[in-house]
Amino acid sequence: MTAVLRIEHLKTQLHTGTTPVRAVDGLSLNIRRGETFALLGESGCGKSMTALSIMRLLPDTGVITAGRICLHDENLLQLPETAMRNIRGKRISMIFQEPMLSLNPVLTIAEQIREVLVQHFRMPRDTAQTRIETLLEQVGIPDAARRMHEYPFQFSGGMKQRAMIAMALAGEPELLIADEPTTALDVTIQAQVLDLMRQIQQRNHMAILLITHDLGVVAGMAQQVAVMYAGEIVEQASRRVFFDHPAHPYSQQLFASLPEKHKRDQTLSVIQGTVPSLAQSFSGCRFADRCSQVMTHCHITPPDWHTIGHDHQVRCHLFVQATWKPLVHVSSPGSEAAPRPAETQNETPPPLLQIADLKVHFPVRKGFFQQVAGYVKAVDGVSLTIAAGKTLALVGESGCGKTTIGKSILQLIPSTSGSVRFKQQELTTLRRKSLQPIRSQLQIIFQDPYSSLNPRMRVFEILREGMDALNPTSSDNTKWKQNSENSAKEAEIDALLQRVGLPTEVKWRYPHEFSGGQRQRIAIARALAVNPQLLVCDEPTSALDVSVQAQILNLLKSLQNNLGLAYLFITHNIAVVEYLADEVAVMYLGRIVEHGQIDEVIGNPRHPYTRALLSSVPRVEHSTSRGTVLVKGDLPSPMAPPQGCHFHPRCPNAMPICRETYPPVSAFSATHTTHCYLYTSEPIT
Repeated sequence: MTAVLRIEHLKTQLHTGTTPVRAVDGLSLNIRRGETFALLGESGCGKSMTALSIMRLLPDTGVITAGRICLHDENLLQLPETAMRNIRGKRISMIFQEPMLSLNPVLTIAEQIREVLVQHFRMPRDTAQTRIETLLEQVGIPDAARRMHEYPFQFSGGMKQRAMIAMALAGEPELLIADEPTTALDVTIQAQVLDLMRQIQQRNHMAILLITHDLGVVAGMAQQVAVMYAGEIVEQASRRVFFDHPAHPYSQQLFASLPEKHKRDQTLSVIQGTVPSLAQSFSGCRFADRCSQVMTHCHITPPDWHTIGHDHQVRCHLFVQATWKPLVHVSSPGSEAAPRPAETQNETPPPLLQIADLKVHFPVRKGFFQQVAGYVKAVDGVSLTIAAGKTLALVGESGCGKTTIGKSILQLIPSTSGSVRFKQQELTTLRRKSLQPIRSQLQIIFQDPYSSLNPRMRVFEILREGMDALNPTSSDNTKWKQNSENSAKEAEIDALLQRVGLPTEVKWRYPHEFSGGQRQRIAIARALAVNPQLLVCDEPTSALDVSVQAQILNLLKSLQNNLGLAYLFITHNIAVVEYLADEVAVMYLGRIVEHGQIDEVIGNPRHPYTRALLSSVPRVEHSTSRGTVLVKGDLPSPMAPPQGCHFHPRCPNAMPICRETYPPVSAFSATHTTHCYLYTSEPIT
């Protein structure tokens, strides 16, 4: 089958300083009709710049210095800009990583899709309206005739992404470039988006270039896989061959970095260091400084391509004599985590945090006098217990109230009713002054460390701020005492940085001088600076590559083992839950629908929502035959939750009683419970 897209020795440079950044350095690939080609790798490897080069949408500082990009037999690099405008959106379309930044906030969804239809098909307005409505219905937008006239801010994250797909498909392209199309989506919405892309591809025989760092998504979507590192492809193979026998050391270490259930008592493999700067000149293998199988000449001579099997090529010196090693778990020097200490069956840690019937309702005000017109029931009667030294994972879709629970525990958001007891002390009734001594024992790690770190403060000042605020010193302010305290705190900050795996000299740097994983380590160090006993971890690894994620998970597990910390771990990454958590609570629209030990819930899910959630998780398997229970529609508004069971409008097992009253609790063991009418006949113990 002939290639729809053929790239030959592409080189793209960014002139942002004295030395050009070689973002893409000699890349070659072919994508056939009806095929999904996955481009895999860490952030900073040049994947997105490859996509922008194909579309010729490079920033002002970017320039393509060599190579060919052929759509069938037509070299796109030789076309004038006027000709490229007829190709973009029609023959080649692109789904960008962040739909909110890609959609025009002042135009309705219909107006933005109409631009494509008018540009490429000269379609009359009435015909365009019908076509837009059909497109939105195809991508699963409910009530498309009405919602097409809404603005992007009125759409949820999943709906914005589907609107982007509708816009990309409006021109019926031969090639669709999907740049991290599901990174910011919940697993249920992600499953819907990926299923939609598969259906459209099968119907139109469209080629897809899928750019991602998620191995699970690659396993479920791709036919061909290319691994990109530092501007060049280092391995290329069919999906089955790649997942059975990853050959390049970088590919092997990516697999070893994945959190999985059977690794619970192991440290995750960590790829030391970071992707090198692409502004430098490379004399040998670009992965040599991070490679666990490096040899002397790897630093001197660039490796050549080697064919090691049918449809399997790798760029590595290990294959000169065909002495490559299969995928193994590689222990990384400096990995901090250790196996959990053995527990006796009768050992029950004391409860550190107890939440009973917690409700957080936000008033919605309307009119000139701002009268209360209703309430957003973000948290609506949640009860949880976290033991000392244990991890409770809180999972669910975005908007279900997970973060609100975390902030309410720390009293950053006032609760409407209910109880929050920390070490048997009620927090909801304490005044601000009385809460001050307790705040040091309860800390939070936010999802985005860059937004939560003050960009104008050095690391030393960020860490010391918490110490000064929550560990006040005596009123004796003599010069000698101040100098002594400063020296002691500087030594304490040095010890903190070393504990989270950062060198002490970084304390004089600003947040923007660090990578994402390093900033997350600083955020963890800030939380540890006041000696907490409970950490609320709000999606601390969601925006990180798998290699950096492994570093953070190792660190969190090591800190728990060494310091006895308890975690409320808020996430939608089930693989992380399986690796880190002791218990899991599944949340839907402000309420816990299932709760139990990790093996009980993951191994034998009872609630239909839990089953759908788990089946939607992309797994690292080479087979695409695994069944997925797709959840229909989006999460209802917490301002007007459905009567009865909140999940019944989307549930495949809904019964008439589900629409009338909320189901009572059903227990399957002393620790495993759910709220579902499918099990009300079972005895509650």
